[in-house]
Amino acid sequence: MRLIFLGPPGAGKGTQARELAREWGVPQVATGEMLRAAVAAGTPLGREAKRIMETGGLVPDDVIVGLIAERLREPDAANGFILDGFPRTIGQAEALGRLLKDLGQKLDAVLYFQVPEPELLRRLTGRRLCRQCQTAFHMVSAPPRREGICDHCGGPLYQRDDDSEATVRNRLHVYEQQTAPLLDYYRHRGLLTPIDGVGPVDDIRAAIRRAATEAR
Repeated sequence: MRLIFLGPPGAGKGTQARELAREWGVPQVATGEMLRAAVAAGTPLGREAKRIMETGGLVPDDVIVGLIAERLREPDAANGFILDGFPRTIGQAEALGRLLKDLGQKLDAVLYFQVPEPELLRRLTGRRLCRQCQTAFHMVSAPPRREGICDHCGGPLYQRDDDSEATVRNRLHVYEQQTAPLLDYYRHRGLLTPIDGVGPVDDIRAAIRRAATEAR
């Protein structure tokens, strides 16, 4: 199973990728986690990424694709993988296509998690953190027993600036603008399958399984 999971922040693709990768015995390949691991391990690409990030720059495509190439050449990826949130641009998609051709592999499907903006806002703006112990709560899915008070230490809860509605709306707008060409790219290649990202987690997972099976 060789799949790409795409979707806006808060769509739930990471959770589904993690569980299905475990179920199918393939790696979940998430670029953010890979970057952190490469930096921590001090690999050549990790050192280059660290240098760029320390100066406030964006890690360029060639470094990201290099990390992906290293990961997909590892033995546990020989029988499949789930790319979680990669590629993000047409350039990355084209580089991935060349890499898979070199490996003698092909994508089975690109699954796009569709979630209405109001639901994404509800999910992304609901997080609250304790000022004292940094315990995280969610006002919908994991609320504190007393509003505004941490269950663990009694400290006050607050909302990070990154979780404010204005900031989240901007993130979603940027993602939509960035991803639209990528969706067209994979749609024209007959690889794109929409997934309804709203509903019980198990129902969404079952829909992903059906889509992945039909694509093989």
